[in-house]
Amino acid sequence: MTSRKLARRSLQTRLALAYAAGIYAAGVLVVVFVAVPLAGIDAAIPKGRPSSGAITDTGPGIGPPQLLAGSAVALVLLVPLALALGWFVAGRFLRPLRAVVATAQVISAGNLHRRLDLGEPTDELTELGHTLDDLFARLHASFDAQRHFVANASHELRTPLAGLRTLLEVALADPDADAGTLRSACQEALALGAHQERLVQALLALATSERGVTRWDTLDLAHIVAGVLDSRRDQAAETGVDLAGDLRPAVTTGDPRLIESLVANLVDNAIRHNREDGHVKVTTRTSGAQVTLTVANSGPVIPGDQIQRLFHPFQRLAPERHGRRDGYGLGLAIVNAVTQAHHATLTTGARPEGGLTITVRFAHGSHPDHP
Repeated sequence: MTSRKLARRSLQTRLALAYAAGIYAAGVLVVVFVAVPLAGIDAAIPKGRPSSGAITDTGPGIGPPQLLAGSAVALVLLVPLALALGWFVAGRFLRPLRAVVATAQVISAGNLHRRLDLGEPTDELTELGHTLDDLFARLHASFDAQRHFVANASHELRTPLAGLRTLLEVALADPDADAGTLRSACQEALALGAHQERLVQALLALATSERGVTRWDTLDLAHIVAGVLDSRRDQAAETGVDLAGDLRPAVTTGDPRLIESLVANLVDNAIRHNREDGHVKVTTRTSGAQVTLTVANSGPVIPGDQIQRLFHPFQRLAPERHGRRDGYGLGLAIVNAVTQAHHATLTTGARPEGGLTITVRFAHGSHPDHP
């Protein structure tokens, strides 16, 4: 704190000295360009008796020597005056900066809702204040989202653990439990463990996606989508969903593992949130400088104002059909993170008859920074 105050005062001192030096230099220039030429003119006038027709002085007046002496005294008196004026002006100019520092210290202490609000006049310092206000707002939103994510993740992780503990306690507390009862309890415990393992894997996938792309390989979206569709056909058949693909070559660059995770989460989400006789259609296309991946599925009607919420972690529109809750609300959040990591664009539209159409557009060919 003390070092910051000293640094601030040092800046004001330096500005005051700079202003004072400018004022003093202006005074010296005035003396040089006004008083010195007058002294030169006086030295060039003849010192003899004036002619009878000349006008003689009737009073003492002020001659060039007196003017030079007065100018020298004025320059001496100008030093403290220039310093005082420079200190005042520097303080006025630094007042918004002091407000920025004081408010930033309060905000850094945990009051993220505070803002600078420098107001008028609009200059470089107030523009800096507006930029910092925008930065603080983004940080506030980021910290709130992080706290919300941690709270939701803790809840999702604690629920299967609590169920597992209750299951084991009930099985151990039953004095008449036989091998069949214990085997059933162990099977339920394994199911809860698998549920928790899938949740942890989803959280790791989300964290990996948000970390960004570390490798850029040339790949064909059609090949990745074909592999994902083949691995999901049994799941789609069990739920009565028709899974179809219209795949054309779509060459782009990126992390194959992350893009496969994006495709898998889109397809899983489309199958899970569907109806008995529903359908899912996945297409890949190359159009100009863009490669597009589109997943369209039938399902319940989704209000347009609820779509963006689904791309945040742990957000579910409604329980899955048949009362199942095998999803975690992380699939579309992973899709959004992978899209941002690849500098792609994501567009989503609600189908009037129900379901969603999600399109991801990648750059065609090589990444500009990774040829």
